[in-house]
Amino acid sequence: MADKSALKTYRDKRNFDATPEPAEGGEANESARSFVIQKHWATRLHYDFRLELEGTMKSWAVPKGPSFDPNDKRMAMPTEDHPIAYNKFEGTIPPGNYGAGKVIIWDKGTWIPLEDPHKGYRDGKLKFELRGHKMHGHWTLVRMKGRGDRGKDPWLLIKERDDFARPAAEFSVVDEMPDSVQSLADRPPSRHPRAGGDPPPKAAPARDGPPEGARKAKLPDTLQPELAVLVDEPPEHPEDWVFEIKFDGYRMLARAEGGEVQLVTRNGNDWTPRLPGLVKALRSMELPDGWYDGEIIMPGKDTPADFQALQGAFDSKRTEQIVYYLFDLPFCAGHDLRDVPLTERRAVLQRICERKPHPNVRFSAVFDVAPQDMLDSACRLGLEGVIAKRRDSAYVGRRSSDWIKLKCKLRQEFVIGGWTDPKGSRTGIGSLLLGVHGDDGKLRYAGNVGTGFNEEALRDLRKRLDALAASRKPFEAGTGLPRDAHWVRPDLVCEVSFGEWTRDGKIRHSVFHGLRSDKPAAAVGEEPVLHEPPPDQPAARPKRAAKKAAAPAPAPAAAPAAATPLPSTLRISNPDRVVDPQSKITKVELVRYYALVAPLMMPHLEDRPIAMVRAPDGIEGQLFFQKHLDRYKMAGVEPLAPEIFPGHPPMVKMASAEGLLSAAQMNVIEIHTWNGVVKTIDRPDRMTFDIDPGEGVTWAQIQEAATLVRTMLDELQLPCFLKTSGGKGLHLVVPLKPRFDWDTVKDFSQAVVQHLSRTLPDRFVAKSGAKNRVGRIFIDYLRNGYGATTVCAWSARARPGLGISVPTRWDELPALKGGAHWTVGTAHQRLDQGNAPWDDYEKSRCTLDDAMKKLGFEPR
Repeated sequence: MADKSALKTYRDKRNFDATPEPAEGGEANESARSFVIQKHWATRLHYDFRLELEGTMKSWAVPKGPSFDPNDKRMAMPTEDHPIAYNKFEGTIPPGNYGAGKVIIWDKGTWIPLEDPHKGYRDGKLKFELRGHKMHGHWTLVRMKGRGDRGKDPWLLIKERDDFARPAAEFSVVDEMPDSVQSLADRPPSRHPRAGGDPPPKAAPARDGPPEGARKAKLPDTLQPELAVLVDEPPEHPEDWVFEIKFDGYRMLARAEGGEVQLVTRNGNDWTPRLPGLVKALRSMELPDGWYDGEIIMPGKDTPADFQALQGAFDSKRTEQIVYYLFDLPFCAGHDLRDVPLTERRAVLQRICERKPHPNVRFSAVFDVAPQDMLDSACRLGLEGVIAKRRDSAYVGRRSSDWIKLKCKLRQEFVIGGWTDPKGSRTGIGSLLLGVHGDDGKLRYAGNVGTGFNEEALRDLRKRLDALAASRKPFEAGTGLPRDAHWVRPDLVCEVSFGEWTRDGKIRHSVFHGLRSDKPAAAVGEEPVLHEPPPDQPAARPKRAAKKAAAPAPAPAAAPAAATPLPSTLRISNPDRVVDPQSKITKVELVRYYALVAPLMMPHLEDRPIAMVRAPDGIEGQLFFQKHLDRYKMAGVEPLAPEIFPGHPPMVKMASAEGLLSAAQMNVIEIHTWNGVVKTIDRPDRMTFDIDPGEGVTWAQIQEAATLVRTMLDELQLPCFLKTSGGKGLHLVVPLKPRFDWDTVKDFSQAVVQHLSRTLPDRFVAKSGAKNRVGRIFIDYLRNGYGATTVCAWSARARPGLGISVPTRWDELPALKGGAHWTVGTAHQRLDQGNAPWDDYEKSRCTLDDAMKKLGFEPR
């Protein structure tokens, strides 16, 4: 029972007539103590960590939030005890009140003391287990004595090394799971590791009706799928996981309602018209209304799934041979099953698949076998790998460590036949050109390898290659050879791992492992992938293999347009390399940032040509402005038709959120967009004014300039939207109906700038160049030319601090502290607002006719 005075400090700090926070209340439960973590946007974003003890919620403010990395010791500042009723509080504390700002319930559940909690709290060392929706495993809170004011010594929140620990470079729980769990169960199912001898839990027995934990809910129109995290090793406690085949196909979601079926890709593209045969098959199964998650594959002749055959099926009218493997059921029959444990969701799905089966729609079986044995078998069978999922995990619409993937890798020797020049700050070589000998003894080009080298290897290879220089290429066959390659005598042999062989005989996702001196070059040929075991060495087989193996299905039907390529698996090279010394942001943190803002950024990128700024050695190294793919292939970044910029290599667009991550992996920091979209590329659909300050201009002057430009645009009855640039200035964007050509829009924007510079010559200048704008501001209208770009909303900037460009409301302008008011490191403080300040953007589109008349502008 709580001491009556325990909440005195809490009450003294609050006016309960003005704040929605509870004054008291809540029932203590010593047998199942609660914990809550509230994400709190106060003066600064922080996480309030609260543990139920002695009738109140003992509380700490954790500025950075928790980390699953035991090496991260997160500061936790003690705050006043809160009432247990505070566990339910989610809302906004009004301005003028203590702790003003938005509060959400970021996680909740129960905590189990591992030692006497009362003594541990008094002595300054609490060891406990958390069982929440996000927080799991063993943790310690330890007080740092003598480090603060009397009674206010800071504590440290530390993750213990257990089954749930994850390196920070691999997983950030606050970034990857940012949302509220208020609507989820107060007491999540236990996920603590069992003792090694305990048997794995059995799936819930089949029964009618919704499983425990299901909530009545309307079927949503859209669904974000759960994505897996790539790992190098199977989990330490396989009894906590189920293991499925990772088929080489396309992720596909099916939405069934009222007997109709819609097929949607993981990126939200409607593929219903492309797969009429599969739609017909799903309709015949009379599925309950719901969202079904799975993978479509094309059965191969020698392998269970052939990805290139799947791609070709859409061109060759063979889509009816496609097979759909279902593995999850987030919504079903008027219920939200996302909080139901995985094994129970799968039990419901299996009953549905077996009730009225179709040969082209199959339930994805799980296998009761040692994970490494299963992976070995999958690789021998030519499969892509294995997916492991926590048995009791919920379904979340993001990448989650509850789903992990183990991929097969091929590895063999190759002959080195040439090399390419290094680019950027790299030394020695760019990539090695590889070959294998065919049955006829001729050396065939097999692709290249450009990763896996260290500086010593690059220098050593260059010396060896220079000594073997040749005037003619050694390859007898092969396409795709670089035009600027250097040839060598084919004497050197290297060992390379890679993901797969393509149909035209090239390797993909290759990594260099070293030179081989124990095998002559003449003996190196392509090593076959073992699709079935040799007679004297039977492959390890799953104990409970699927009875319905993938097999060719019925005859073909009409085919839709060509399929979108499946994004390749992303591996982060040099994840701990510091991109920006000032903020100490690492490469993996930048990739994680783009994963976080991708849903906000993609609407600003959709269908627009882009340019990218790459920083292979961080922002203090050489920067490269890239408008074409060249040799840097990025999944999710696609080339555009050459007609968009005749005489140049194809421009590119960001085709999916995967492209943002692929670009960040390729050291892209900034992403810039055109003022037009591809379908109406001859007519821009926006006009941009960049408030570009000269030397000696203060931030207050920049704010004033933005207000003055807006005032003039208001006079011309042109709506404009504000965003920070991420650098020194601000951007004003006018949404246009695509009517006038580029030259007309650019000339009109120049006329606006010239009018301002004539009217206020002490503030504005109409000519670019540093000398012209000392102490004044150039309103950059040049962004409105054909092929010109402006940094995209939510893009990072390659400047110290890694500022970001953020949409803002005009009433926020006075409070902004600079063009880099928000940064990659502080972006989470703004995610709550997202693109809301620009909600009226689309319906504000206008034409320039009336504005031209008012300004006296005559188009050329």
